[in-house]
Amino acid sequence: MVAEKHTNEEKHDVLRATQIVIHRALEKLGYPEEVYELLKEPLRMLTVKIPVRMDDGSVKVFTGYRAQHNDAVGPTKGGIRFHPNVTEREVKALSIWMSLKCGIVDLPYGGGKGGIVCDPRTMSFRELERLSRGYVRAISQIVGPTKDIPAPDVFTNSQIMAWMMDEYSRIDEFNSPGFITGKPLVLGGSHGRETATAKGVTICIREAAKKRGIDLKGARVVVQGFGNAGSYLAKFMHDAGAKVIGISDAYGGLYDPNGLDIDYLLDRRDSFGTVTKLFKNTITNKELLELECDILVPAAIENQITEENAHNIKAKIVVEAANGPTTLEATEILTERGILIVPDVLASAGGVTVSYFEWVQNNQGYYWTEEEVEEKLEKVMVKAFNNVYETAQTRRVDMRLAAYMVGVRKMAEACRFRGWI
Repeated sequence: MVAEKHTNEEKHDVLRATQIVIHRALEKLGYPEEVYELLKEPLRMLTVKIPVRMDDGSVKVFTGYRAQHNDAVGPTKGGIRFHPNVTEREVKALSIWMSLKCGIVDLPYGGGKGGIVCDPRTMSFRELERLSRGYVRAISQIVGPTKDIPAPDVFTNSQIMAWMMDEYSRIDEFNSPGFITGKPLVLGGSHGRETATAKGVTICIREAAKKRGIDLKGARVVVQGFGNAGSYLAKFMHDAGAKVIGISDAYGGLYDPNGLDIDYLLDRRDSFGTVTKLFKNTITNKELLELECDILVPAAIENQITEENAHNIKAKIVVEAANGPTTLEATEILTERGILIVPDVLASAGGVTVSYFEWVQNNQGYYWTEEEVEEKLEKVMVKAFNNVYETAQTRRVDMRLAAYMVGVRKMAEACRFRGWI
């Protein structure tokens, strides 16, 4: 393969940054250029228009997307997000990340992703239902339990998954719980799905701490982001005996060198919808990232650790619970400084793993206890972590490149055996 030169702007674009690392991974593994050409973008990208009757009687037309990156390994799998900033490039990148995640944790899936350009915070309950059902009708020909299995993502939840499952079942004329995951338990959801991403991150933190000789009891942990993944993670770290010294939400951060009262903060968040706005002595998200700590967990949005602040990061380990929180240049800086980075495609793979468990349970009609789900998740995540870590050590590359090497190898080999390359 011919080496590529890339601008800073390209490295901050999530799709281009993903393609850069895929190219490097395939080059390290010795695959020819045509493999990169096959894997650098989704095989299918569907754009749909969804007319929705609003509560005031008007009709609003929404734009939706569904990307299917690669189905050589099996059906594609990935969430659906409702957000005003959804773009085609973002959905493409996220579908590639899902392929990588599935390869890293050895699931029989390729990656998929969907999104609708909307602001669900301004929509009524019934408007959201009509939008959800309209989206399923628009994409119904390319999705299904053996084709492409959606799941929740940003601003979507189990209720929205239930509407979508019901609409697909009407179209399919068959009860199809395996069409979608992240459903309510009563409709075939799985125990442990709500906390799965945070559980997976927690396992990766524990394993990374072992590699660096850090005892989790008393370890100083900083979590950027106090949403679903971040709040559960802070709770799990607190329960494991770690000192969570910093947390943040969209309005700022809280810091206490002696450790924050996570149970109290969770109660405040559940009561008021925010944490930091209730306190006067707050810090900025920038200051939070640069706190001296043992473990830093970016669990908010992309491009939070960049070449501009990477030299100021004082953590010993960075574990990415968010998608794309560290730029490529920042990864190089942190690695040169001896900071271990557990990349997003590994650390946040607990969610898709338990989604897979839900799909399996739907298909066999036999459901597991929460203890069984957690036991199976533990085995999958530990095996995946060790595989990526050993690849990094033997190949003398950072954990991000190692994770991509593990993920793309499975896709490339599946494509080779199918005769696609």
